[in-house]
Amino acid sequence: MTGVIPKIRLRGLAKAFGEKRVLDGVDLDIRAGHGMVILGGSGSGKSVTIKCILGLITPDAGTIEVDGRDILAMPRREREELNDRIGMLFQNGALFDSLPVWENVCFKLLAQKRITRAKARDKAAEVLAQVGLAASVGDLSPAELSGGMQKRVGLARAIAAQPDIIFFDEPTTGLDPIMGAVIDGLIVDVVKRLGATAVSITHDMASARRIGDDAAMLHKGRIVWTGPASVLGESGNAMVDQFARGDREGPIQMELRR
Repeated sequence: MTGVIPKIRLRGLAKAFGEKRVLDGVDLDIRAGHGMVILGGSGSGKSVTIKCILGLITPDAGTIEVDGRDILAMPRREREELNDRIGMLFQNGALFDSLPVWENVCFKLLAQKRITRAKARDKAAEVLAQVGLAASVGDLSPAELSGGMQKRVGLARAIAAQPDIIFFDEPTTGLDPIMGAVIDGLIVDVVKRLGATAVSITHDMASARRIGDDAAMLHKGRIVWTGPASVLGESGNAMVDQFARGDREGPIQMELRR
């Protein structure tokens, strides 16, 4: 809508590693309180885009705005305060093997001394319940959890600090179709409950349609299409539809190394 400031706005984002230009002028608006799914083949720049927003990589050019403020120009303390408002669900869970589940869930809160260890157990139980896990799971180690349970715990950790921006990196990777749908449902529920803005990377088109309100496709370092996630596969854009349907023939040609 005209006049509405996006939660996240990227303009002219560029990043190269040596001679390889990964991002070549990315322009993207992400609406507040909505889910954006970023699509693209391997090496298209999806992960680099997310890492630039998170501050893990510094872009060579361009601007990144959150709530209308250029985060690349923010003083360090303000940037850290912004990062406190961000949650992340990693592709493989990335749980700490040496810590029980309850400490994993409340890791950020404990590390920043925003909660005492005595209260952290109850907080973990509360958040675990939001992702469909019993409080008793908090005493288990990550190694005792199934893949689906690890994803749930990772989701619980991502939302424990009540972030207003959450990033999801391939949330259904390694899960069977039913568990993938369960995780997607939980993601939609918790994001809606928090009123958060969600940014997801996925190759799973069924997942993209379930968790995304909007979608954008990266190709050769640029956004080539944005639109409703519901039309993926029938967008009218040849590249997007080829990618969404997994067609071998089309404008996207896989480059083979020789």
